[in-house]
Amino acid sequence: MQRDLMPLIQHDLLRKVVLLSGPRQVGKTTLSQQLMADRPGSQYLNYDVAAHRAVITAQSWRQSAPLLVFDEIHKMPRWKSWLKGVCDGRPPEQQVLVTGSARLETFRQAGDSLAGRTLRWRLLPLSVREWCGQQHAQPAQALTHLLSRGGFPEPALAETDEQAQRWRAGYFEGLVREDVLEFSRLQDIRAMRLFAEMLRSRVGSPLSLASLARDLQVSPSTLARYLDILEALFIVFVVRPWHHNIARATLQSPKVYFYDNGLVRGDEGLRFENLVACHLLKQVQWQQDSRGSASGLHYIRTKDGAEVDFVLSEGESLTHLIECKLSDAKPHRALARFADAWPEAQAVQLLRECQVEADLGRIQLRAAADWLAHLQA
Repeated sequence: MQRDLMPLIQHDLLRKVVLLSGPRQVGKTTLSQQLMADRPGSQYLNYDVAAHRAVITAQSWRQSAPLLVFDEIHKMPRWKSWLKGVCDGRPPEQQVLVTGSARLETFRQAGDSLAGRTLRWRLLPLSVREWCGQQHAQPAQALTHLLSRGGFPEPALAETDEQAQRWRAGYFEGLVREDVLEFSRLQDIRAMRLFAEMLRSRVGSPLSLASLARDLQVSPSTLARYLDILEALFIVFVVRPWHHNIARATLQSPKVYFYDNGLVRGDEGLRFENLVACHLLKQVQWQQDSRGSASGLHYIRTKDGAEVDFVLSEGESLTHLIECKLSDAKPHRALARFADAWPEAQAVQLLRECQVEADLGRIQLRAAADWLAHLQA
């Protein structure tokens, strides 16, 4: 399966070193192999493999390789300075792709040694748009499939639901046991595992770390660190309240969603909201990576409890107000309220099951499958 980012990465490799990050098993290695197939003689080196690590450390790879792919080198001490030397010393025609299953900017090596030398892309799970394009499916079929299987390639393409479930069980356990330990050197992995499990049933709700901390008998600051680690490893992502004052926004309760829709514990409404969140995040990050835009994903909640699931922003302006419903075609009261407060924003009520699309005042009732299929990412 060819991902939509592939031609964009091909183009950027002609100009800069490309940093490609994303969740484990989301398809980075497959995409790298497809890029290498178009460039005979290319070389793939994974820092986790001892033999490859020796070649990386000695810089003894084939100098004639038209494309070098370095995987997981963020685990190497002073990797940014090392990569700067590779960038500056490579032959002019040699292309370099760096991939990693953790957010490369989160690692503690300091300095801006790569400034001006790299371009960033983030590869996320399959979207309705990608599934339709690759599998020649209709948007409604794609949405149903991704709600059931999630957007990671292996379970999405599995022959049976049982195969997909077996993959997911091993995937989640491996993330918590191996990646979290390697990334953070945590002593109490049991508390981290329990925290991650608890988040699975709290998708889409404002998160009280103080309450969870009491249940787990740890400090709120410890849970905040755990959440940062889960974010950095592409296990969950955080959606914070919209506010012009960013500092105030970070003090309010965040909402947490999973990159793997199959990890959500809850009814179809929660799984649907999580899937929409993944699509909106993918759209926002595509705009950031492809255009350098100041796009953002947030939600709105007032002190009196009025809430809209998601808002999209560009700089200090809101562009979209989005509410998710399974089938309720009655305009959401809070959505109507905020649509009046931000008349420049497009107010959309996404329906999992939509009999007919309509415009009711400023609110657009839209079939979620078709609307998501027309996103750019």
